Parts: sequence; structure tokens; C-alpha cells
Amino acid sequence: MSFVPFIDYLSLEKKYSQHTVTAYKKDLEDFQMFAQEAFGYKEISGANYSVIRSWIVSMVDSGIANRSINRKVSSLKTYYKFLLKTKQIEATPLAQHKALKTAKKVQVPFSEKEIQEALQLLNEEGEGFEPARNKLIVELFYATGMRRAELVSLRLKDVSMQNKTLKVLGKRNKERVIPLLDSVVVTLSTYLQERERIDVVDNEFLLLTNKGVKIYETLVYRIVNSYFSKASVKVKKSPHILRHSFATHLLNEGADLNAVKELLGHASLASTQVYTHNSIAQLKKVYHNAHPRNSK
Repeated sequence: MSFVPFIDYLSLEKKYSQHTVTAYKKDLEDFQMFAQEAFGYKEISGANYSVIRSWIVSMVDSGIANRSINRKVSSLKTYYKFLLKTKQIEATPLAQHKALKTAKKVQVPFSEKEIQEALQLLNEEGEGFEPARNKLIVELFYATGMRRAELVSLRLKDVSMQNKTLKVLGKRNKERVIPLLDSVVVTLSTYLQERERIDVVDNEFLLLTNKGVKIYETLVYRIVNSYFSKASVKVKKSPHILRHSFATHLLNEGADLNAVKELLGHASLASTQVYTHNSIAQLKKVYHNAHPRNSK
């Protein structure tokens, strides 16, 4: 069965990223393989809920996490909604489906001290293209809160040194302009000077490997993980935790939730409110330390 019309719908109409579209396609192909092998279905458009439920059970038995199963079923749900919208089916088999229960994941941000220690390690790396690039990557994550995919896709034309701003292309091709701190502008300027000294292949992109080609997400992860493994004992040391730290530290300092939402590129305030968990914890600490009725 061809999923091409649905994939085109996700890419062209919904404007999902290539990474997201690929994940949807794989989820559908996984279900199609299961439905064919277990029930003889050649077309999953005609699959009923009992087939889907059997697929869910098989994934649970395989040890796949509930969160991952919910994501896969969500892909299927979107597909059936598309078939409904294009009048290829009369009803979706997932109309009454309820997602599996999942434990709430609380991301622990880096402390300001840990970030300062990581930056100090970067400062001690000395001069050269890679030290300048690595420092810029960490500073951009912490100073802008951008996503890893957004950082990798930055182009030279997105940078305005004069206005001290950065144009970021987020999810669903939504653009936002983020102001840059003076310290980041200095680091950016140093990197651009070092960038001119290497043989550049992908000239339009801002961040490159030492071979002059566009940097890739796995390398960005390794760079962040490498420095924060020395500066922090936290379990997760990823670019996303730096994004989380950016939001949490802003909120701790009294930043407006709506302003943080715009900086992060969130479509809804609900997504940003996830980051208030740690801010409330900080607020409680201040409250208990400062309130006169609290026993010291």
C-alpha cells in the first residue's frame, strides 16, 4: 500500500519536518507489516480496532515503552484522520482509543554553576576553529533556547551582527527572531573569523565541521555531552537540557511566560508551562526561606 499521498500531506500541507515525516512513515510501515503477517491485511485502511489493539499488545510484550507506543498509535490516528478527510474511509477505528498511561518525565536542567563550569572548560580549549565553534554551539543553546535541528539548519544570512539578532526557522517552517547577548556576539565574531581559515564546502550554513560541510545533529549532541559530562553529574546531558535550562533560568528570574513561549518557538502556552515545574520549586525555596512565619 502506498503512503505517498499521506506523506505529501504531512510535508506540503502540514509542513512537518523531514525527521517527523520519516517517523510517521516508519510507524505506518511497522503496523502494515504486523497487520499483514498476523491477520493477512494487505490494506491497513480496512483494519479494525482489534487488529490495532493486537499490535499494541505485541509492542507491550516486546518491552517497548508506553510513551513510544502512544507516539506510534498517534501516527496511525493521524493517518486514519487523513483517510477520513479524503473520504477514503467512513469512520476511524481509533475513535474510542485511549492512550496508555505514562509516567511524567521531569527534565532536570543544568544549574547556572554547571553551565559556567562548562563554559570555563570551553574557554580553556584555546584558539582555533573547533574550540570557537564548540563554544558558540553551547552559548547559542543557552542564550537562545533553540532546538538542535534549528541550530544545525542556521544559515549565514540568518545572522544580523548589526541588529544583534538571529532568525530561526522552527517547526512547521515558523520563523522567529531571537536577540543575541553581547557575549554571544563576541563568540560569534570569533567563530566567523576562524571559519574563514578553513576550506568551506557548504558556505550557506553557519555551523560547519572541520571539513567545511554542514554540521550534523549527532556531532552537536556529542559536543554538548562531552563538556557537560565534565561539568555535571546529571544523567541527561543533551542539547535539549540546555534548552530546558534556558527556559527555567529565565522563569526563575521573573521572565514573562508568554515571552519565553515566543523565544522557544512554542505554538501553545501549554508546551511552555512544562518548564514552570522547576521555577515553582525555586519559588517555594525562596518562600520558605523568606517568610517570617517559617521556622528557621
